[in-house]
Amino acid sequence: MADIWDPHGSLRRMLWIGGAQWAGKTTVSDLVADRHGLAAYHYDYHASRGHQDRWVARRIAQGEPAVGPDAEELWVNHDPATLAAQVLAGFPATFEWVLDDLRAWFTARPAIAEGWGLRPELVAPLIDSPRRMVVLVPTEEFRRHQLRTVPRALAVEAPVSDPALAQANRIERDRLIADDVVRNARRLSVRVIEVDGTRDATAVAAEVADVFAPWLPAPSPVG
Repeated sequence: MADIWDPHGSLRRMLWIGGAQWAGKTTVSDLVADRHGLAAYHYDYHASRGHQDRWVARRIAQGEPAVGPDAEELWVNHDPATLAAQVLAGFPATFEWVLDDLRAWFTARPAIAEGWGLRPELVAPLIDSPRRMVVLVPTEEFRRHQLRTVPRALAVEAPVSDPALAQANRIERDRLIADDVVRNARRLSVRVIEVDGTRDATAVAAEVADVFAPWLPAPSPVG
């Protein structure tokens, strides 16, 4: 475990859920947190709100335009491998912003942080056991099911010249990023849980809680 500035001890008490898109990370983290009376940090929420000013500052510092690429440039003009490489290259910077957020938490209890930007190779230096992290990934069949049934997964929302190509690039980008997180998790002995849709979120949350069991408080009373 690296010697990282942690003024309130929140980082060393954290439990981490990483993984791929469309695996139910947010739902599972909320179920575990509610069951055990813990706070939960949601990466996507903060990335799309509180971190936007940091993205602007980072782009300017790198000599790039303050406004990021438009949808056409992002989804149509690049192949999936390039898109995946760009996302993976940005994760270390966004992870530092996550750590800044979590350092401000003052809690004597564990807490749960979830999100696809919480990568095993970034989390590993912070944890004293690989059981402090799990990675959730959908099977290919369940990924296709989610793409058919989850409204926000059905298409790229912004107008582009070739919606079918944009969606295909997005799907393949996400698959490549999922493959990367699985490789790193297994290399670092972090539990990988494949979500195939045969179990509901409560059952997956129970498996996650079993991994986290050494650090979880007793479940909150029901009713």
